[in-house]
Amino acid sequence: MASLPAVTQATFLDPIVSPPLSLRGTPPASSPAALLELLGQAGAAPSVVEATGTWLMRRDSEHTRTAYAKDASWWLAWCAAAGTDPSAARPLHADQYDVALRESGLAKSTRARRLAAASSWYDYLVRAECADRNPFLAMDRPSVSADDSPTRGMTPDQLAAFLTHAREQESARTYALLVLLATTAARIGSVLSAPVGALGHDEGHRTIDLVTKGDHAKRFVLVPIAVEAVEAYLATREDLAAEQALFATRTGKPMDEPAAYRTVQRVARAAGIPQADKLSPHSLRHSYATALLSKGVALADVQDAMGHADPRTTRRYDRAAGSLHRSPSYRMQEEIIKAMAALPTT
Repeated sequence: MASLPAVTQATFLDPIVSPPLSLRGTPPASSPAALLELLGQAGAAPSVVEATGTWLMRRDSEHTRTAYAKDASWWLAWCAAAGTDPSAARPLHADQYDVALRESGLAKSTRARRLAAASSWYDYLVRAECADRNPFLAMDRPSVSADDSPTRGMTPDQLAAFLTHAREQESARTYALLVLLATTAARIGSVLSAPVGALGHDEGHRTIDLVTKGDHAKRFVLVPIAVEAVEAYLATREDLAAEQALFATRTGKPMDEPAAYRTVQRVARAAGIPQADKLSPHSLRHSYATALLSKGVALADVQDAMGHADPRTTRRYDRAAGSLHRSPSYRMQEEIIKAMAALPTT
């Protein structure tokens, strides 16, 4: 595979000590189509380009496909600058790439995500018989803790101010969207792709059916504050056909994720929330988990609500983990005292 024209101006003389290639900022490819074009320009075999397109299309949402394309493109840029043919990359090169990411000052979570994307790409190329090995296989990746997460959350008080401003100063659509995100912890891509027909009832609860990560369907309960907000918003709509987007623009098209990002930050700034420009729709999901775990809600219940396959992912949000007042030793004491009191007296 030839070097990439877009980055051949850089010389990667010492990737371990001082990488001259910037691994921050705008990614070399900003979309799946751009990544495929980059591969074509680099002289990748048609089978590799086809396999890469299939690898991306297997992702459940456009947002996820774009994220994978962006992260994978950094590896291609590094290979081009280092003079490494991606099709012949060895574990040594993967480790040097990780060092370059670290030397660029990237957060552990960002490094881990980019390494995971590159590894996933090679896994699929090997499966599609377009590559002989995955150079990222079995490598040590950055350990990510809750403190490494780049996502900023809000405290319950901040969230209250945020939603109050939205209710009193913003449109019915904006308030409904933000309340729904804050009370369900649903991912923004799932919410924006939902049609009006996703709303329903089940066992006396108001619900919404969303397509979640991994292309799975999940039913979320809508609490009264969300029901009231959504109904008030729908009352402003003329077209409520089941197939129409639940959160639609004036033209009837679904609201897109960049618009949702801008909305969250605009409302946060207006509500006086610190670091408003660092917030995103995912911040509401983050706030949901952090608040509930700090109140002692069972990890398994929060994990289920968040849709996490691994409880360790949910545990990252537990800011109060290890707090003495939540020690299970107090519960153990209760059980011991109860058992001791039940013993026959002598």
